[in-house]
Amino acid sequence: MQTAPTQCELCSLIPTDSLIAAASATVAVRSTILRYLVAVVNTQRLLAFVAASVAIIVVPGPSVMFVIARAVAWGRGTAFITAIGNAVGMLVLACILAIGLGPLFQSSQLLLEVVQIAGGLYLIYLGIDALRHRRAHVEALITVEEARPNVPRILREGFVVGVLNPKAIVFFTAVFPQFVDPAAGSVTVQLLILGALFSVLAMLLDGTWGIVVGSSRDWFVTSDNRLLVLRTIGGFVMLALGVLVIIPVLLELLPIGGSHAA
Repeated sequence: MQTAPTQCELCSLIPTDSLIAAASATVAVRSTILRYLVAVVNTQRLLAFVAASVAIIVVPGPSVMFVIARAVAWGRGTAFITAIGNAVGMLVLACILAIGLGPLFQSSQLLLEVVQIAGGLYLIYLGIDALRHRRAHVEALITVEEARPNVPRILREGFVVGVLNPKAIVFFTAVFPQFVDPAAGSVTVQLLILGALFSVLAMLLDGTWGIVVGSSRDWFVTSDNRLLVLRTIGGFVMLALGVLVIIPVLLELLPIGGSHAA
């Protein structure tokens, strides 16, 4: 009776040069990933990136308000599932933008500056829009459907909000590049790492919003002013972030800036 070849016997059939090449490639990939992680993580940029991410995630924008709406309507469980779907959507969005824009940012400093200024202006616009329509947004929050959606629908709706979130799109394109070091290697890989970190933070922070509001939803729905205050704060924070995105770029473009000075 013929027995099946063992793993060692199978390995013996593969040329030694191929095994060495495969092992070397694996080590190279691991060292490359480690090098990018060290370049991103073991610097002060990490703390600055986390601070900026927390600021943009925590403020009541489209994703947070959608999670809060689900918490008010159906409780913390539904809200947290929504946050998971939203984070997955943001991760997909981050990957798309990193793969599409990473090489362009690495080859063109001018494009990077234009995108940062445009993104900052759009954040300012979003802040003004949030302030102008904050009362209408609050009224939409307390509009509750009769039937609680099932889990696939909750995840799907959260995903759609995340992948189409204009605040996230602006943050990924205009703010992420400020925390990238082209000298450290591929800008695309660095953007992917930052996108993954941002998505994890988004899931945790949005989920926390959902748990807090879902646990005290009676307190929130008894007064529209509480939700109105959240929306107002969100509008002002987006305005401030837009200004903070634009100022460093303008300082670089002015004669007193470092890189563009004659």
